[in-house]
Amino acid sequence: MLSLILHGRKSLELQRWCNLRFAVNPLQYSSAFSSASAAADASLQDGRKGQNFTVSSYLVTSLGFTTKLAESISKKVSFEDNGNPQSVLSLLRSYGFRDSHISSIITNYPGLLTLDAESSLEPKLKFLKSRGASTSELTEILSKVPKILRIKKDKTLSRYYDFVKEIIQSDKSSNFQVSLPLPHGPNKIRNIFALRQLGMPQDLLFPLLVSQSGTVHGKVRFEESLKKVLEMGFDPTTSKFVQALRMLYQMSEKTIQEKVNVYKRLGLSGEDVWEMFKKWPTFMTNSEKKITQTFETFSKCGLVEEEILSAFKKFPQCIGASEHNCVDTFLALGFSKDEVAVIFKRLPLCVSYSAELVKRKTEFVVKEMNWPLQAVVSFPAVLGLSMEKRVVPRCNVIKALMKKGFLGSDEPPPVGSALACTDELFLRRYVRKHDDDEELVAELMGILRGSRAS
Repeated sequence: MLSLILHGRKSLELQRWCNLRFAVNPLQYSSAFSSASAAADASLQDGRKGQNFTVSSYLVTSLGFTTKLAESISKKVSFEDNGNPQSVLSLLRSYGFRDSHISSIITNYPGLLTLDAESSLEPKLKFLKSRGASTSELTEILSKVPKILRIKKDKTLSRYYDFVKEIIQSDKSSNFQVSLPLPHGPNKIRNIFALRQLGMPQDLLFPLLVSQSGTVHGKVRFEESLKKVLEMGFDPTTSKFVQALRMLYQMSEKTIQEKVNVYKRLGLSGEDVWEMFKKWPTFMTNSEKKITQTFETFSKCGLVEEEILSAFKKFPQCIGASEHNCVDTFLALGFSKDEVAVIFKRLPLCVSYSAELVKRKTEFVVKEMNWPLQAVVSFPAVLGLSMEKRVVPRCNVIKALMKKGFLGSDEPPPVGSALACTDELFLRRYVRKHDDDEELVAELMGILRGSRAS
């Protein structure tokens, strides 16, 4: 069947998959799927307290990681001292890996630092070099897909390495053909090859190759799942395609139908559910408890059934996201119940925002910028904007202009005018209109860039 799928993909219809709108019930193709769970890498988990600071500090001082990245990695891996990781770094450098390569490897595969350099890692590097891998080839391939170093068997390691090498080389030459005799290889390689032939890029393809989940394992389940995802019009070059493939592969027909029935009982149709699936495939993982909890949360916020279902259809990603009492959070900040209802009607996604985030952004708008609470009601999208990249930088420019008297008022401009517009329009409104004053423009640009950098 896989060859038929690939052959059909090259036909006129599948070449235009992005325009497909088949009126198809995805359940009719379902076979007996079984849930596949990702195997946990035990080496990345450690309950000892006090280790995160040690790991984080080591990554900052030894590899030049940012504190934020180092802290993120330290949650996935731990070690008592720097002896073992230092041996790993020394080994990698002896094989020609530069710090940029090592940073990429550790970011994608922190568990490498816990491997025994002499008994576990070096034999694999020696094996790959013995097969003729040059230093430049070895560093490039392992920097892109470091998790192939988890593979224990030489034959499998060799097969995966060659596959990655062929794809990288063919991409460089704009040649999408892979010359390996893949039809005789394991199903996983064969399935990855099928995704490759559909145009899936490296950044999506390689994680699937080394994933311990079952999405690209087997034969029948993969082929049926791939067929359904293509027929629903998902773009193979996007992460949403991978999410949809994973969802349909891992859930049985019975489980899928049970999920659909939950939404039907709330008032949605089967067609509505699959349209939601196209927008946000992972919403299918929500339990009935989480689905009904979100429905009840919207109801407490003042939305009627029709408005709640409309929010579900437009923003399926908000389903199951609420873990706190959203109404109490907004009421505690001074909003009335009617204003809370307006906010949630205009921005259903705020059901997924943490109480801390809502409080921090609302207090900044009111206390730092002197905008009224009504400004948040009128433009609730401010709660979804990045403080570091948009809100704070732009507000600092506004405050500088107000201090110098260039806005002609002691009041800041409308929050939508300052924060909702594009970067280009903001510059035109508040910076470039002062082009005749080069010193002022330089100061404003410095404030804008300085804020973003911080």
